[in-house]
Amino acid sequence: MIGTLGGMSQYRLASVQFAPNKAKVPENLARIGELAVQASESGADVVLFSESAACGYFLEGGVLECALSVDQLAAGLNPHLQGLTRPTDLIVGFYERHNETLHNSAAYLAWDNGTLKPVQVYRKFFLPTYGVFDENRFVAPGNEVAVFETRFGTASILICEDVWHSILPMLAALRGAEILYVPIASPARGFQQHEPANVERYARLLRAIAEEHGVYVASSMLLGFEGGKGFAGGGCIFDPEGVELATSPTQEEHILLADVDRNRVTQARAHLPLLSDLRDRWATLLKLGEEVL
Repeated sequence: MIGTLGGMSQYRLASVQFAPNKAKVPENLARIGELAVQASESGADVVLFSESAACGYFLEGGVLECALSVDQLAAGLNPHLQGLTRPTDLIVGFYERHNETLHNSAAYLAWDNGTLKPVQVYRKFFLPTYGVFDENRFVAPGNEVAVFETRFGTASILICEDVWHSILPMLAALRGAEILYVPIASPARGFQQHEPANVERYARLLRAIAEEHGVYVASSMLLGFEGGKGFAGGGCIFDPEGVELATSPTQEEHILLADVDRNRVTQARAHLPLLSDLRDRWATLLKLGEEVL
């Protein structure tokens, strides 16, 4: 459906969670392709996969062997997407080799005339080095906020810890993002509640981002076990007023579907113009930031 916003105003989004085989990149790319075709057959126009979906998360020194360029990622996926009967875009988490540097990245790939073409690569900005995490030893941080145009409007990607720092979602929204895609790999912890505490915490964070900035927010969370650490899944999709559209079950592979209406972004920001207020005060906020630093 062609709308008046520049591109399709309505589309269907899929958030897919599955358990990749650690360090088995070709096998995982085949599985990603299979699941993307299944999601597309269910009407999905865009399919979101988790952080490090191409290889698993806890690779440590194995990052070098599993890292791909974005062109290698697209080429590795192409043979497994020949079953697509309609254009379908993918967001895939992977360890990236870029200019002789390794990154924890996610790529937005558009299906165009029978082949995937890279649209944008986002490199994780905040690399955790606490608890079970030691990312900064093995990959380099990114230094940009990825806000980019797709056939479904303006999008942004943030990875895992990036959404724990409110400044990055804020910058993405200020730069025009209508939807934030958030691939996540978060080991399950805190089992005193109905769902693991980290899954519930992410849901709270993402809901708050959506309703503060008037953006759609969609996450896909890694599933499976690596080195005794479990990933529970539990991705979710929120509309621009913070309404939960859909949530994946934990502990099982799942394709989560929700419909996106870009007109809802305009409506939400008109009803609660927090982003407009932020933009009006931005110059003053920058001065205050310089005083702090």
